[in-house]
Amino acid sequence: MFSRRMLWPALAGLPVLLILLGLGTWQAQRLAWKNDVLARIAAAEAAPPAPFSDPPAPYAKLEVLGRFDHGREALLGVEIRANRMGARLLVPFLRDTGPPLLVDRGWVPLDGLAGLPRPEGTQRIMGYVRFGEPAGRFAAQDDVAGRRFYHYDPAAIGAALGVPGMAPYGLVVLGQPGNLPEPAQTLPKPRNNHLGYAITWYGLALSLIGVFVAFAWRNRSKA
Repeated sequence: MFSRRMLWPALAGLPVLLILLGLGTWQAQRLAWKNDVLARIAAAEAAPPAPFSDPPAPYAKLEVLGRFDHGREALLGVEIRANRMGARLLVPFLRDTGPPLLVDRGWVPLDGLAGLPRPEGTQRIMGYVRFGEPAGRFAAQDDVAGRRFYHYDPAAIGAALGVPGMAPYGLVVLGQPGNLPEPAQTLPKPRNNHLGYAITWYGLALSLIGVFVAFAWRNRSKA
């Protein structure tokens, strides 16, 4: 028979147990959603690129037609590769059917900008969408005059470069390694730690049940 001595511990532990089970279930649902996203990314990588649309589809490999405005190229961030200081090369991409796009052509060394290939005329490029990110409180200050930027805000960068109406998202070029600019090779994949989180929350719920059972058994033996 459930004794009054166990009533208050049970009432105190029940809300905690429900919270732990709820968190575990939420992470299990997040795991299913994240697995679906990763499956869509894998399918997009294996498939031919889809036409670019406004607004663009996330988690997709896209292609778009337009012209590079090399006279307004800029650099984003700082990145060291093979002991060479470099950055991401940003170039406005002008389209006939849509707002200009800020295209990330890839990583370039700061000491090799003069010799980069700069294709002219109409180009068909392939990549994935990168959406704008607001500057954080401790973000480095952009050097607008020197065309050096440290957070990715296509509309603000476009305005600074003298390209009004820039889309609030851009395109990161996909390609093969070994060339400069060095493009991305794969679509970005979000982290998937939800299984570990679900196991943790469910494990804590089981531990709580185990502690209560042990407590109840100990008090029963003393009765």
